[in-house]
Amino acid sequence: MKSRFRLAVAAALALASVAAQGQEDRLATARDLYTSAAYEDALTILNGLRGKDRRPDEQRAVEQYRAFCLLALGRTFDAERAIEAVVVAEPSYVPSDADASPRIRTAFSEVRRRVLPGIIQDKYTSAKAAFDRKDFAVAQIAFAQVLNAIADPDVSSVAGKPPLSDLRTLAVGFHELSVNAATPLPPLPPIVPEPVAAFATGPIPQRAAVAAPRIYGLGEPGVVPPVVIKQWLPQFPTQVIVPGQGVLEVIIDETGAVESAMMRVALNSKYDEMAVEAAKTWQFKPATFHGVPVKFRKILNVNLKPTAR
Repeated sequence: MKSRFRLAVAAALALASVAAQGQEDRLATARDLYTSAAYEDALTILNGLRGKDRRPDEQRAVEQYRAFCLLALGRTFDAERAIEAVVVAEPSYVPSDADASPRIRTAFSEVRRRVLPGIIQDKYTSAKAAFDRKDFAVAQIAFAQVLNAIADPDVSSVAGKPPLSDLRTLAVGFHELSVNAATPLPPLPPIVPEPVAAFATGPIPQRAAVAAPRIYGLGEPGVVPPVVIKQWLPQFPTQVIVPGQGVLEVIIDETGAVESAMMRVALNSKYDEMAVEAAKTWQFKPATFHGVPVKFRKILNVNLKPTAR
């Protein structure tokens, strides 16, 4: 009884001082009230902070603590609407173990599984619009956000199925194109002939088996993607082929040459063969991992726009 009385007095004193506080102080007071289990009082303050001219991170914090309070009060429907607002404002946000109970974290996961696929599709549309208007720096960041969102554990059950699997393939290619378009090509280094080693006569020593070099990909920490030196695709007469979009994969070795090429998403058997043969002639400044040249898997979208004869 005494404990509840002290809690009620503390909540009343906190509410009495709210009118004289700034928005940041009121948010801190709401957090304190939530921590003290004064959920209704905290919610009163938080509802008054909604719709204010606040930074995105502050607005997310308001909706976050509203969700916490609503869940504690058993108002599940309203809590889910607040969680949706948090996820829309910051799709990558997940409450930590220190901030939230297992029940709250479960509620966030359920809402994120439901709304993230739609958010990902909207973000891809925005990223593609930036690419189409040639705002490649913005597109590069936006496509990276799409790929990060598709890799989120809460969408793992649908990430490998359409439409997210298709969006991932397209986002990888467009991100690659955006990076290349946004980064000016550096001058080519001078070609220095390598010394020819002299071979000693005698039996050739046996060598231990060596593991095949790892092939790196876009977005891996420490990896700088290859830079285009020569990259082209053939045109095809409109009478022979219908326009479309395919996906071409190339493996670029440590020298910047194309080691192999294949069509991951086919366009036309005749054109696919021409595209693969052309890709084998491409040249790049090789990818590096912490400054060391490495093999790299490059994915490109092929938009076929035929020309008349």
